[in-house]
Amino acid sequence: MALVEAWWQTAAMPEIRVLSAVDVAALLHPAELRAGLEEALVALAAGRADVPPRIAAVTPDGLLAAMPGYLEAGDTGLLATKLVSVFPGNAPSHQGLIVMFDAATGTPRCAMDAGVITEERTALTAAIAADLLARGDAAVLTIVGAGAQAHSHARALAPLRAWSQVRIVNRTPSRAEALANDVREHFASDVDVAAAASVAEAVRGADVVALCTHSDAPVIEVDWVDGDAHVSSVGSRIELPAELVRAGRVIVDHLGAVTSPPPAGAYELQGLDASGVVELGALVAGISLGRATDDEITVFKSTGHAVQDLAAAGLVLASAESKDVGTLVRI
Repeated sequence: MALVEAWWQTAAMPEIRVLSAVDVAALLHPAELRAGLEEALVALAAGRADVPPRIAAVTPDGLLAAMPGYLEAGDTGLLATKLVSVFPGNAPSHQGLIVMFDAATGTPRCAMDAGVITEERTALTAAIAADLLARGDAAVLTIVGAGAQAHSHARALAPLRAWSQVRIVNRTPSRAEALANDVREHFASDVDVAAAASVAEAVRGADVVALCTHSDAPVIEVDWVDGDAHVSSVGSRIELPAELVRAGRVIVDHLGAVTSPPPAGAYELQGLDASGVVELGALVAGISLGRATDDEITVFKSTGHAVQDLAAAGLVLASAESKDVGTLVRI
């Protein structure tokens, strides 16, 4: 007991900055985040990150995942872990914390809400992929889903192309209509933003299709997808039909989406030959080719990766420290 007391009295007691969801939202700016995500994805593809596969404890109603990682950045790099729960029946479905450590000493520096970061980095990564992979003249955007990710995707995808039509579809029509009304402000005044009557109607003729659901079964059929469309999927379960994965050129946020089993990997990509899959960071860096011609389907599958959280959390913490935002807590 005396030894414990002596250690307690002499040990350094760091102050940790605690940032709420409101703090994070105020400190995170889309333009800076997109640039940070692109840098992180390139670093990941180049091997300048150490990120073990995501693990999770599964309950009857959801899961709690752990996502530690180190990313080479700045003078010392970024070191953090995200703890995130995914409970599809809950609203919001994703809840969690990101804890950042000093990469040189291992000292805890900050604990921040992970909800806003998860939403924004997921949608902006999908937007980076869509910007690189969708046809330049893409004009019709379809969003399948009406939750937080659907909203974030609408905001992130809005500036990418000169859209003429945006179709929102959900299994609950009233939610699709509500989302269409909510996101209309993000698009030009002459863009037709409206709820679609069915998924098939929404997908047919669309140039970009963004899947943002919690579905356990494919939500679209390959026959609905035009032969030159770009399809994006961020669902944690199964959104893509196997036929579409086989028919399209597949791009992932990280190769572990193919080579690792869930929860690190994607359910829809298990068993796929990884040699034919392109990592998004290689596309951003110009090392790999995305869309070879205008006459092919491109498929982006995102399972989320710790380097995305590291990039976002690093920006948030730097801004919080410069502006002295948050609450300092001694542990």
